[in-house]
Amino acid sequence: MTDFTDEELALDPHFADQFEQGFRPACQLYLISPPTIDETFVDALAAAFDGGKVAAFQLRLKGLDEEAIAQAAAPLQKLCADRDVAFIINDSAALAHRLGADGVHLGQGDGDPKAARRLLGPKVQIGITCHDSRHMAMEAGEAGADYVAFGAFYPTTTKETTHQADPSILGWWTTLFELPCVAIGGINADNAAPLVAAGADFLAVSGAVWNHPEGPKAGVAAFAAVLDWENEG
Repeated sequence: MTDFTDEELALDPHFADQFEQGFRPACQLYLISPPTIDETFVDALAAAFDGGKVAAFQLRLKGLDEEAIAQAAAPLQKLCADRDVAFIINDSAALAHRLGADGVHLGQGDGDPKAARRLLGPKVQIGITCHDSRHMAMEAGEAGADYVAFGAFYPTTTKETTHQADPSILGWWTTLFELPCVAIGGINADNAAPLVAAGADFLAVSGAVWNHPEGPKAGVAAFAAVLDWENEG
């Protein structure tokens, strides 16, 4: 593909406003685990699920070996299955395959999505981190990803970020592509509305839930208004 300068690739923030928007399902919550957990975390996750509608849960435990993550995953995966929440493994297609997870989320350095698809088959969801890059997102789509993730949109302490995404990339993506997009990075109930309005299909949240002063149930419930749960269905 042809390389372009940043100026040539600059996105008109009103790009999506020029087009009539087709139907897309309502934006949903995509919950990511805290960086470290213990055996009591399954209770915290259950409480979070009690707070409202969660579409997916990603187990993201950096620095642990595969065996430790597998052991931690067992009760969480069962809870997700019981609550009809997709269980996603971060980084490792091999571990996702071993556990029979519903999906895997791959960063730019976590392997080839085409190889992941060959390993995992057609039914397992594959998500790809695309930072603030339309080019990466289009490549991910061409490689067979089931969703693309843009961000970080806001400052976050959950992980080190070097990319700052603008909400306009969500509108651009959803105007041109049917593949779902996930907004990630420092998202909480107070700053999520512009991302939903821009076209995010999912909001990936972590600290806003696990660090909520009233607990994870309240952390999830806080998103009810911005995601308009009461008027769904």
